[in-house]
Amino acid sequence: MDGLAGLRLMALSRWWESAPIPPLPGAPWFVNGVARLAGEAEPEALLAALHAIEARFDRARPYPNAPRTLDLDLLAMGDLRRDGALILPHPRLHLRHFVLQPLLEVAPGWRHPVLGDAAGLLAVLPEQALRPL
Repeated sequence: MDGLAGLRLMALSRWWESAPIPPLPGAPWFVNGVARLAGEAEPEALLAALHAIEARFDRARPYPNAPRTLDLDLLAMGDLRRDGALILPHPRLHLRHFVLQPLLEVAPGWRHPVLGDAAGLLAVLPEQALRPL
């Protein structure tokens, strides 16, 4: 991640293993983490760089939410708010325990520009099977 789209890697969370949501019988657990990058980049350029990494790991997109070898999401870029093809902050990050937990490791005071602090968002989520690796 260091140097991706001209950005510097500032922090990496631990890896977190989580059960699939919704639960799928026989489906493997997922491994999640968050990287905090710093610097100036255009959101589209960063997303394109993330998609290029996914492609190197044979990520296919045959249909929405298809099983995948790797899924790299752009969660937020400062206080930037965007709608359209690239929505920032990520439109579902506040609903995902497996995103907020590692996010708080790399940015403990992070605030969603509309919904408030990440710790508060996490506190109101229903429990999810999640454990650090």
